[in-house]
Amino acid sequence: MTDRRGKKKVTLKLHEPSAQEVLMAGNFRDGTETTRPFRKCKDGTWRTTLRLDPGIHEYRIIVSGIGCPEPGPSARRAGGSDVFNCVVWV
Repeated sequence: MTDRRGKKKVTLKLHEPSAQEVLMAGNFRDGTETTRPFRKCKDGTWRTTLRLDPGIHEYRIIVSGIGCPEPGPSARRAGGSDVFNCVVWV
């Protein structure tokens, strides 16, 4: 669903019940990298919801201080130094 400013609500989820902290680092604001914390749910799933402009956005998941790929099939783009970013199309 798109809001009146043209932004779309996107929820990222990760099942990592033993994690102490989960962050998302991405280029969601005018190409500037920002980090955003996930919120832990009772079932061990971590979630964060963003409102994104149309386009391609790259992000990385950081679990308890360690960068890791998002599980499951998702698009990836080389981010340099053998790092692959996850990609979301809005």
